[in-house]
Amino acid sequence: MRTTKLLTAMSILLVLTGCMSSNSGDVYSRDEARKTQTVRLGVVESVRNVKLEGTKTPIGGGAGAVVGGIAGSTLGGGRGQAITTVLGALVGGLAGAAAEEGITRKDGLEITVKLENGTLLAVVQEADVQFSPGDKVRLLDSGGVTRVSH
Repeated sequence: MRTTKLLTAMSILLVLTGCMSSNSGDVYSRDEARKTQTVRLGVVESVRNVKLEGTKTPIGGGAGAVVGGIAGSTLGGGRGQAITTVLGALVGGLAGAAAEEGITRKDGLEITVKLENGTLLAVVQEADVQFSPGDKVRLLDSGGVTRVSH
């Protein structure tokens, strides 16, 4: 029974990490490849640490409900077993959804850039590249998706 629970938990973690997406300035989606981007030059005015909320797909809650239901079904007998199965599924679903959001949450940066024409823009992206006030940067815009790069 322990081996089954361990394998189930490992499978859930594998599924959840597969759902993670990137908001990095260095990662492009397949759809962004070979598309023209508008480049604007500027200087970093300020940088603020922020949190990027995690994903909230049905996968975390569904996987948690399955595990909780299985765990609940091992308790009691008869009508009591049915009740603990349902309760286990409900609690497991809530815990799985919360776990998915927590596991996929990331650190981010709010980067305020002063463009050459004096306009101030702020871009939020994953905190995988450090920026400091005074850094000369490029803002790359590809149809609503903007990223800051050195």
